[in-house]
Amino acid sequence: MRQPPRSGPSPRPPRRLSRALAVLACVLLSAAGLMGPATLSTAGAAPPPATGAKAAAPPVLTVAGNKLVKPDGTPHRLLGVNRSGAEYACVQGWGIFDGPVDDASVKAIADWKANTVRIPLNEECWLGTANIKPEYAGATYRSAVGALVERVKSHGMTPVLELHWSHGQHTGNSAGCADVHASCQKPMPNARYTPAFWTSVAQTYKDDRTVVFDLFNEPYPDRATPTNDQAWACWRDGGSCPGIGYEVAGMQDLVDTVRAIGAKNLVLVPGVAYSNDLSRWLEHAPTDPAGNLAAAWHVYNFNTCSTEDCWNRTLAPVAAKVPLVAGEIGENTCAHAFVDRVMTWFDERALSYLGWTWNTWNCSSGPALISDYDGTPTAYGIGLRDHLRSLHT
Repeated sequence: MRQPPRSGPSPRPPRRLSRALAVLACVLLSAAGLMGPATLSTAGAAPPPATGAKAAAPPVLTVAGNKLVKPDGTPHRLLGVNRSGAEYACVQGWGIFDGPVDDASVKAIADWKANTVRIPLNEECWLGTANIKPEYAGATYRSAVGALVERVKSHGMTPVLELHWSHGQHTGNSAGCADVHASCQKPMPNARYTPAFWTSVAQTYKDDRTVVFDLFNEPYPDRATPTNDQAWACWRDGGSCPGIGYEVAGMQDLVDTVRAIGAKNLVLVPGVAYSNDLSRWLEHAPTDPAGNLAAAWHVYNFNTCSTEDCWNRTLAPVAAKVPLVAGEIGENTCAHAFVDRVMTWFDERALSYLGWTWNTWNCSSGPALISDYDGTPTAYGIGLRDHLRSLHT
């Protein structure tokens, strides 16, 4: 979701990076003085678990054909919510999260019968670049994210770590901001910082395969490049993409970066058009030596591909070949008729979906699922809550 930037707590020729460059990216940035001294440390990433009774640990997920499966081969769906905040609060200089992320607030998510929480992140905050306030940057930020990951896991839910806001100046078509820094959604990952971000995340969580990686929130090279062919080539291969004023890291670059560290975690790869278009995903899918990729898709009632006809034409062929995860579903009507349709279509095919968002924003401008962090749903959120609970009756 391309939520508007917030100023305080609320009332969004092609070339490929070598594996060696990806691994060295963090070191080079550190040497250039662009990161804090603790950037490469993983200290604090696995804090003590929350007190109290713990649910069964979330499963290690792997791809088997077009299904996500647990170690015993049982199919598994990712069903839950997004927990927004860590992508914007830190870069705006007033915190790390928007609202509480303590054990009680995480338990409230689990009480909806969610099994997954997607956590949007900011690459500059994670890396600790000089423009981020030290109290919200680097090791402090990573420790806070790590603590939330552990709380999510302690309630039996799968944490999905996702790169939401990134570095790179884009002032062309559909620009979210003119800032070079990670203060809004950019059309594609950048070759300067994003491989360093995923090198660090992969190093931190490569030994915890219950954590899922979502490579980039909502690519939109199609809004910048002159042709659809160029957009999909940019999406996969990166490089000097027409219409984008910075060197791009493509999806193949990021898959290579994660795997070069030895991380075999499940990786979600989004499409174009703000992740709403998967029409050429199979044709351009990155190669994964670990064989553990799923397609990621987003849909809101105001998106282009928001009808069952479009889903049948463009999503069904992808879902027949690889696991499909709707990383964001939502609507700006303060009702739930549209997400009800999405969930029905996905349920019929045993696919995964996550509602946007577990935050107390206005249900139309957010859109927000809750009015209170105790889990009180909005008129929109009640649709997801009741549906998730119905799947467990």
